[in-house]
Amino acid sequence: MASVKVVFRKDKLNKNGKAPIHFRIIKHRRIRYISANIMLAEKYWSARKNAVKPSHPNSNRMNSLLANKVAKLQDDVFKFATQRRNLNTAALKEELMGKKPVDFFEFAEEILAGYERNGQIGSHDKNKSTLTKLKKYQNGKRLDFQDMDVRFLVKYEQYLREKKKNKTATVNNSLKFFRKVYNEAVRQKLVDRDINPFEGHKMKSEKSVRTYLTEDEIMSIENVKLRLGSRMELHRDMFVFASYAAGLRVSDVLMLKWDSFDGEYLHVTIRKTGKQIVIKCPTKVLEIIQRYKDLGKNPVFIFPQISEGTDLTDLKLVDRRITSATAYINSSLKDIAKLAKITKNVSFHVSRHTWATRALTRGMSIDKVSKLMGHATIKETQVYAKIVGKSLDDAMGLFG
Repeated sequence: MASVKVVFRKDKLNKNGKAPIHFRIIKHRRIRYISANIMLAEKYWSARKNAVKPSHPNSNRMNSLLANKVAKLQDDVFKFATQRRNLNTAALKEELMGKKPVDFFEFAEEILAGYERNGQIGSHDKNKSTLTKLKKYQNGKRLDFQDMDVRFLVKYEQYLREKKKNKTATVNNSLKFFRKVYNEAVRQKLVDRDINPFEGHKMKSEKSVRTYLTEDEIMSIENVKLRLGSRMELHRDMFVFASYAAGLRVSDVLMLKWDSFDGEYLHVTIRKTGKQIVIKCPTKVLEIIQRYKDLGKNPVFIFPQISEGTDLTDLKLVDRRITSATAYINSSLKDIAKLAKITKNVSFHVSRHTWATRALTRGMSIDKVSKLMGHATIKETQVYAKIVGKSLDDAMGLFG
């Protein structure tokens, strides 16, 4: 059984003549110390009574505090021994002193640094902005995890809506990042799970509208007459390509290399998630790929939008190029949609929604659609199943 004793550490006297008081634990001849967070001048310590001398103005309070903590430590040592757990000094200190407050901002910055190291520049930049907004709200004050309770979240959400005029989607994205940070701190046992405010805080839901094109509208886009070799033609081809190639995101289409294509399949590592997918190319996709192979404009990328001289090891540069190209493509698509007499708000992401609804309408199983789209969970894909279901319900309405 381990023994616990209060000791005055004369061996650690500082230049002011004060030394720390520790709790000494001895088990199997091994000695461990836990600080009592008290510094005391040697003249106030009674070695015979092993206590603070009455001459110290706060002797009664200090001796009572030390006695209570020794009793608590002895209980904890007994608990560890009877439960056959290892005697862990860190765990004992946590039981005795409570967990040291963890700075939310410092921990969140570590997660952001991880995004940057992993090349998730978009996620880094977006969540960096989210964290900066919270820091401004705190006005330079420290924010411990324990301070971020349900009431704090409610007040901050109110601030985002009323003061910053943020929409529900923006508010939820902010809170989702904070929830991720909190859950990671819980996973690392830096904070207790039972004080996690996100267990008791429900985010407001907002009905999301996913714009997609019908078969006729896709054909209209394909048939728009554009100047051969123009950027608008390139952007139209990329959009149509994605509408047939599993709804690949614009970043993945932009970064598609020739060595990703084996003549029949596309082998893609999704930039957003790191997941790898293999797509069997339908006829339309093969036709577009062949056209750009014949043009031979870029020996690296299938679509000659990102210049071949781009340093692909500079992840921030690549992210900037993708962001700039995406804005250019979306601008072109709005003009193309007008030429095709389509009144819907068309952006590149519409191709993703279009492929998903077409695939489900044609009978592809939802699990296959989910896998090809690289969704983390099938719940993300079920949104499209609801769209298709409503479309079929509307069609049945024709029968009265």
